[in-house]
Amino acid sequence: MSVHLRCVNPGALATVQDAGRMGYQRYGVPPSGAVDLFTFHIANALVGNDPDEAAIEFTLTGGSWTVEGGACRVAVAGAFPVALNGTTLPAFRALDLAPGDLLKIGVGAGAARGYLAVAGGFAIEPVLGSRATHVRSGLGGLDGKALAKGARLALRAPEVSDPPLALDPRLARHDPGALRVVPGPQDDYFDAAALHAFVAQPWRMHPQSDRMGLRLEGRPLQHKSGFNIVSDGIAPGSIQVPGNGLPIVLLADRQSTGGYPKIATVVSADLPRLGQLRPGDTVRFEAITVEAAETLAREAAGRMNLLRAALRPAGIV
Repeated sequence: MSVHLRCVNPGALATVQDAGRMGYQRYGVPPSGAVDLFTFHIANALVGNDPDEAAIEFTLTGGSWTVEGGACRVAVAGAFPVALNGTTLPAFRALDLAPGDLLKIGVGAGAARGYLAVAGGFAIEPVLGSRATHVRSGLGGLDGKALAKGARLALRAPEVSDPPLALDPRLARHDPGALRVVPGPQDDYFDAAALHAFVAQPWRMHPQSDRMGLRLEGRPLQHKSGFNIVSDGIAPGSIQVPGNGLPIVLLADRQSTGGYPKIATVVSADLPRLGQLRPGDTVRFEAITVEAAETLAREAAGRMNLLRAALRPAGIV
């Protein structure tokens, strides 16, 4: 009998995501994938998966889940309260579920997204090399849709014999402070006053934000001479400024090209922090050089290696 994880309550939004669908943006296919890759990779590490194995990304609240047909090992990563059969447990630890067990994941404590990983991953066929869900196009995941009440995800369900692992949640915190950006590639579409205003003022995340992009509220930025460009490629973290002067930070489900000038791009090391912003949260930007961004990227990769080394059997952390 096959083992399934069944969705009792999906919360606000739950989708199957992996590290993204790479190599198809030139055909207009968004990469999708986990918005907060840092926390996503921790979830997989806790259950012994490869870093890019598909997991469930949930938003604002994690809902509730049960296992059918056999046992499995799961882990919740993110600042969310966890309860197993009514008993409160810390996040950032692996849990062994028996058939009929009920796992509940509550409302995030200052967090927008968390990840539920299952040892061995889900028995879902990749689409264009990825299991990531892009809901707008109905691509990937479970039937290309957000997970709904009653959805059943088949598991590969490998045998696990080692003790469940855990991580000190303090080690998984995102760095505070301004989001670091590299100016451009179309920062020349803005005068000195607009460039100063971009980094000088706080920006508030608009409720009409999603996995495609974060809309920001603040004092509008003035374009120097129009706001249309010949459409070009959109990188993760690109910050477009349309005609209303209010920036949009583009995320995992972003379009592959765009025709608004991009004032700056969030550096790769800070991209995971974008995934944890909630409506009403405020952010600031700090401009840095390409060389500094490359140093931060190397440091971020090293931090993930240190976190894997910091995993300990649950109960020892």
